[in-house]
Amino acid sequence: MVGHSAKRPFPRLTYGALKEQGKVVFAVDPSTDEVDGDPTCADLDSLPGAVDAVVIEVPQGESAEWVRKAAALGVRDVWLHMNTASEEALAVARDANLRLRHGTCAVMYLKQGFTYHSIHRWVNRLRGKY
Repeated sequence: MVGHSAKRPFPRLTYGALKEQGKVVFAVDPSTDEVDGDPTCADLDSLPGAVDAVVIEVPQGESAEWVRKAAALGVRDVWLHMNTASEEALAVARDANLRLRHGTCAVMYLKQGFTYHSIHRWVNRLRGKY
């Protein structure tokens, strides 16, 4: 889970929801030492092991660089949180042949029950985009 809390709040909802589902999740944030009591890594290179996927929720101007870093580490699945994907990030993902998800909020897929995220889920189902 990549965030940059010095520039926008760390994606705690996504981070927490993944952990609640029993996923092994690492917080990556170059601007803080901890998130919710967990230590952070400053970069993907600092992770304690290989990862299967990366969820990126950083300012749009940083997204392409994080996609490049994920691809360089061999990560094939990348999710760019809604409003974080730049045209450059999309091109980098396409050129690296990544399985990219973008344009939606990961939390609407992770959190069950009635929340404002479930409204997004319901609307996207109606639109055939869920």
